[in-house]
Amino acid sequence: MSNVDECYIEILQLVKRAGSIIKEKIFQRKDVLTKSCDVDLVTEWDQKIEKLLIDGISSKYPDHRFIGEESTASDQKIKLTDVPTWVIDPIDGTMNFVHGLPHTCISVALLINKITEIGVVYNPILEQLFTARKGQGAFLNGAPIHVSDEKELNKALVMVEIGTSRDPEKLKIVSQNITLLTARVHGIRSFGSAALNMCMVALGGADVSFEFGIHAWDIAAGDLIVREAGGVSIDPAGGPFDMMSRRTLCASSMELAQQFSKILIQYYPERD
Repeated sequence: MSNVDECYIEILQLVKRAGSIIKEKIFQRKDVLTKSCDVDLVTEWDQKIEKLLIDGISSKYPDHRFIGEESTASDQKIKLTDVPTWVIDPIDGTMNFVHGLPHTCISVALLINKITEIGVVYNPILEQLFTARKGQGAFLNGAPIHVSDEKELNKALVMVEIGTSRDPEKLKIVSQNITLLTARVHGIRSFGSAALNMCMVALGGADVSFEFGIHAWDIAAGDLIVREAGGVSIDPAGGPFDMMSRRTLCASSMELAQQFSKILIQYYPERD
């Protein structure tokens, strides 16, 4: 396995190149395709950015593997092994990108022996580069960041998403949770990007983020960034975080995460 430091320098260069594409194209007209439903979108730029990242990494590390949003077929189960694996979402917040809303980002994580070593989330429109290395802290544009340490539910600002699935059961549960939380928390916000929502918790700008039905590529980098910023990442029902479960809950403190998990109405999508 090549040096993780070297991998980190390499991915930062590639992510910045990819970011310049998003910056150039966000306000231009785009040809949009749909995937699982009318609101699950993909553009040629999602595909081009993923190719840029995979080709760039493969040229240096031909033995590395990839789990990518656009390269993973919808009917194909993801297999995570001990081999160095890059988990890539080329544009998290594709709908925002399509509309020209500046909350959109590239999310990349490197896992070795199934442990996340590197997490990078880059919003090139707002020039927000969130980075983390295992055991080395979390940063925004090179400056250390830390979670808010909030422990009380009624003072918590919560990031929540409806998501792209239009499954009636899921929509009902998300709606019930939003109604339930509105009376109990300080406020509710939605950026339209799971990775950026998690980074807001790492930054201390929000206190909790949860979502059902997302994928490994939406949350792999954000999970490490939150934990390296002093926060916690768990399953929404209170158990350990599982990247392949398509369920996430991160918070500024374990006390807050556990309070939150006890009141949430749970939804269990099919695993990645």
